[in-house]
Amino acid sequence: MNEHPEKPNIAIEKDERILRAERLRAREEKSDKRARLIRRIVSAVLILVFVPSAILVGMLEWNDRKYYIVSALIILFSMLPFFLMFEKRRPMARELTLIAVMTALGVAGRAAFYMLPHFKPIAAIVIITGVSLGSEAGFITGALTAFVSNMFFGQGPWTPWQMFALGLIGFLAGILFNDSIKTHLKLVLLCAFGVFATVGIYGQIMDTAFVFMAGQKVTREMFLAAYASGLPVNLVFALATVVFLVVLAKPLLNKLRRIKQKHGVFR
Repeated sequence: MNEHPEKPNIAIEKDERILRAERLRAREEKSDKRARLIRRIVSAVLILVFVPSAILVGMLEWNDRKYYIVSALIILFSMLPFFLMFEKRRPMARELTLIAVMTALGVAGRAAFYMLPHFKPIAAIVIITGVSLGSEAGFITGALTAFVSNMFFGQGPWTPWQMFALGLIGFLAGILFNDSIKTHLKLVLLCAFGVFATVGIYGQIMDTAFVFMAGQKVTREMFLAAYASGLPVNLVFALATVVFLVVLAKPLLNKLRRIKQKHGVFR
């Protein structure tokens, strides 16, 4: 006779528990992927539709006089994806603190290089934030960096445009890059993206804003003149972004990666 008839039953129950745990884990992963996709779509709509709409309303309806309200709307729109992120869990102070630290680093970097016109590290820091912490964090860091630093350099109707341009750079960096890219290749791609972002995104947006803020009848010649005169400035900004990415990207990305792993933030 079998002295331990209960052992096969125990093994079967153990296997069933393992299968149930695996199915539960698979459902949770599927739910998380769906939630991330929804958040990414909402973020794209807010950033690419609502933020430009707020800038246009401020320009056309308020004649660029209520730029503080427009700036507040941009900050609000950039925070909404974080409310979605925290829908199923409590906000982690470490995550908000990390965004505040990167924003402060961008503001301090812009202030530290005030004596060198247009040679600033802010785009590099925003790109690093987007790559490491995600597209939503990249956008809000870029927007807040422009807004807070302009408290020292001067607020004006250009502030919402700067917030949108820098935020868009961080958002795109978070979408295009991830930790699966090899380190040496990532730096090359980051530098190439930095040139494109500063010249093709930030430069074009701010040159366009200059035309609209001129207060004159908009013509094709004005756009061409603005883009031509702004190109040297954009190239200096691009050079600064490449230099600071080469210097800061590897140490900052490694530090942020360790913080994410140690404290379980932005997973």
